[in-house]
Amino acid sequence: MCVKSHFVILGVTIIILICSFVPVCLSSYPFPEHDLKNYITNYSTNYNISDDGNELKDSQNLINYDRLILDRLKHSHSHSHSHSHSHSHSHSYSHGGRSRAVAPSSSPTRIINVENFIKSGRRRDHTKGFKRAWKKACSTKGAILLVPKNKKYRLRPIKFSGPCHSSFAIKIRGRIEASTNIADYRDRRLWIVFENLSNFKVQGRGTIDGRGHIWWQNSCKINPTKPCQHAPTAVTFVGCKNLIVDGLKIINAQQMHMIFEKCDAVRASNILIKAPGNSPNTDGIHVTETKNIQITRSRIGTGDDCISIVSGSKNVQVSDITCGPGHGISIGSLGKGNSKAQVSNVLVNKARLFGTLNGVRIKTWQGGQGYAKNFVFQNIEMQNVSNPIIIDQNYCDQKTPCHEMKSAVYIHNVMYKNIKGTSFTESAIKINCSKSHECRGITLQNINLVIKNGKKAAKAECKNVELFHRGKVSPKCS
Repeated sequence: MCVKSHFVILGVTIIILICSFVPVCLSSYPFPEHDLKNYITNYSTNYNISDDGNELKDSQNLINYDRLILDRLKHSHSHSHSHSHSHSHSHSYSHGGRSRAVAPSSSPTRIINVENFIKSGRRRDHTKGFKRAWKKACSTKGAILLVPKNKKYRLRPIKFSGPCHSSFAIKIRGRIEASTNIADYRDRRLWIVFENLSNFKVQGRGTIDGRGHIWWQNSCKINPTKPCQHAPTAVTFVGCKNLIVDGLKIINAQQMHMIFEKCDAVRASNILIKAPGNSPNTDGIHVTETKNIQITRSRIGTGDDCISIVSGSKNVQVSDITCGPGHGISIGSLGKGNSKAQVSNVLVNKARLFGTLNGVRIKTWQGGQGYAKNFVFQNIEMQNVSNPIIIDQNYCDQKTPCHEMKSAVYIHNVMYKNIKGTSFTESAIKINCSKSHECRGITLQNINLVIKNGKKAAKAECKNVELFHRGKVSPKCS
């Protein structure tokens, strides 16, 4: 066979391999919506929902979610890492009794210490020094921005913006504290912001302290005579892709502790979030307009939702979470002000909740549009939790009463599986759905919830819902 024939065969083979690989990469990861089979139950419905005129089909099951998202993240980061380091090796030499790392200029690894950018005498405000350090690190290939341990820094609102060189990281070993001067916050919603970054990693073991007490005492929820105003989120990630957040400790946020907004391919793990149980609106982790995100091995105790997932979010996994105090793990609220909401493909697995105001909750306002679909809550332990399982399609968090409306965010395909423990309230299961748009395909499987004191039997209240029981379910909706 001639050489030309060999090249033809090789070219055809490569084309076939590429064609077989591309659909996997470009599919609706990791829940391809191409199968009409319901991924939770073994029945089918005739109910479909419209998204800009296109029929949305039910997605497949969540079994391989963890492996798939880890593979995607590993692939993204290993690819960028190998690309930046594959052609170089570092060496060291001794000078003056100290060993120094030397890397070829083609692939430098630079530790950029913020301490070197802080001007002497600056003890109260280190914002400008952090900006200078970020500018240097962002423009340096292979840089690691270090916030050293045993150091304390105070910051006014600050944005760490990209794009930067790939494989860029920040290591927070010391303590970062927020300015308590409210006048410093021109945008009252933000304190520390990471934006427009790709292949970026934030590592913790230090502490980020929002010093929220100044804001809490001026909250209308604490002092009704005060006007209701926004307070800053401690740490916000917006527009980031291929992001790893590991080991962060965030305490006493002004309002929310951490937000992921408009991000894609995120892994957040080993997060510790702490605030008093009576601190207002201090959600732990808030996910909005974000897809392909995994939140694992974290402990969260706040005055609001430990984790909240709202509109525009898709392919969300929450696993191995300890929650309390707080308001539980929530999807929503959705549909406020007659808005359109879309949340799909959420798995909450292996969670422990204790002393929370709610357990696992879905909350939507009347008058909203869109959908909340394909959720699994499984392997969850409740200890002294009010409202362990709750769907509220008539949510109303305002001073004036909410009027009954015909439209609603459509809730369907939700499974609660292997949930056990104690309820602080008599109503352990509360499913309150819309009269005009009942909840469809809600499944309770292997549920065992009892009242803490044991003097009364727990109850289940279910309205306007297509409900399925599997295995032993207690309490059971009639």
